[in-house]
Amino acid sequence: MAWDFETEPEFQRLLDWAADFVRNEVEPADLVVEDPFDRSDPVREAIIPPLQASVREKGLWAVHLGPELGGHGFGQVKLGLLNEILGGSKCSPVVFGCQAPDTGNAEVLAHYGTPELKARYLEPLLAGEVFSCFSMTEPQGGSDPTAFTTTALLDGDEWVINGEKWMSTNARHASFFVVMAVTEPDNPPYQRASMFVVPADSPGIEIIRNVGVFGEAPGHGHHGYVRYNDVRIPRDHLLGERGGGFVVAQVRLGGGRVHHAMRTVGQVRRALDLMCERAISRQTKGETLAKKQLVQEMVAESWLAYHQLRVLVLQTAWKIDRLQDYKRVRGDIAAIKILAPRVLHDVVVRAVQVHGALGITDELPLGAMLMSSLSLGLADGASEVHKVTLSRQVVAEYQPAPGLFPTGHLPARRAAAEEKFADVLSRVGAPT
Repeated sequence: MAWDFETEPEFQRLLDWAADFVRNEVEPADLVVEDPFDRSDPVREAIIPPLQASVREKGLWAVHLGPELGGHGFGQVKLGLLNEILGGSKCSPVVFGCQAPDTGNAEVLAHYGTPELKARYLEPLLAGEVFSCFSMTEPQGGSDPTAFTTTALLDGDEWVINGEKWMSTNARHASFFVVMAVTEPDNPPYQRASMFVVPADSPGIEIIRNVGVFGEAPGHGHHGYVRYNDVRIPRDHLLGERGGGFVVAQVRLGGGRVHHAMRTVGQVRRALDLMCERAISRQTKGETLAKKQLVQEMVAESWLAYHQLRVLVLQTAWKIDRLQDYKRVRGDIAAIKILAPRVLHDVVVRAVQVHGALGITDELPLGAMLMSSLSLGLADGASEVHKVTLSRQVVAEYQPAPGLFPTGHLPARRAAAEEKFADVLSRVGAPT
């Protein structure tokens, strides 16, 4: 039986290098690079590519990919350990070539792209030469993709796309979009949509506005509100089968949800570190905050929550590595998707409280981390939807009670036990 909570020394040395590199090189870049996706920014272009070169030299570029795609095939557990380090830094995912939404889009192209699509879109994406956009959600759709109305109609050798998409991640910096649109309106609900690659320079793509979350300047957000106005793309830009968009999406979203949770572990750790540093640094009424019982409770509860999340995420990653099938780990993925935003929210709120007024200012990263916890509860499916998924899988493992009372009913269990041990009880004269 194999059971090990240790990382082999060779990979641990890489993790140690990554932690030192992020702390001393990438985190300072976070403070001067406004947007790591913006290649038009000369500051970004002067700082990020040399950092990426260092990562490539160390062999840690795009390690989420298998060897057939230019990665190292480290697997999900090792990726989780690395993502813990990257999660607390804005620029780190781009510096290490594992940023969303590109990781998920690369996986879709690898699974469903033709050789021509891979050469045109996947190869430059994996090389870090371009960025991509995932354009699925719609304003009226929310967490119900069966309500999507964007259509793609086949006209000769071209698909014609019309409709609106909401929260299209990284639309303003993308070279191509991965778009879901209804192609088979008469099919059953989950067989109506298909997935496409849409070049960003296609005529008819209109970014209505770039939507920001709380704290971001208007018009500078990373989530595009996009309108497709008779956008024409080649017939061969279909990913997978007609009507198979939901199958394609689940391949993409499974990995994306896991990677979000991995990075969240790093954010939780950072919030906990800030809280503990403040607790031993700040004094009130003659003693440090760390000696106050309420602060001690905050620290203890945060430490417990951090390690519970971390172990569940790594266990899920381990299952994916073993089973090589996101579908078979669907319940586990739903669980970490539920837990990650909850733990991040609770730990960050406690960290804000320990920091007092400073905690609610923009002079600490806690406000942005709190907003991140709210975003995580909605991105890639709301937590409530994942609770339904998890609950269904959990109860599916059980059988109904065979009789009127539950199997834990003590009178029935006691009667069965007395019947089982009747000879012993009569021999020793025990009362029944």
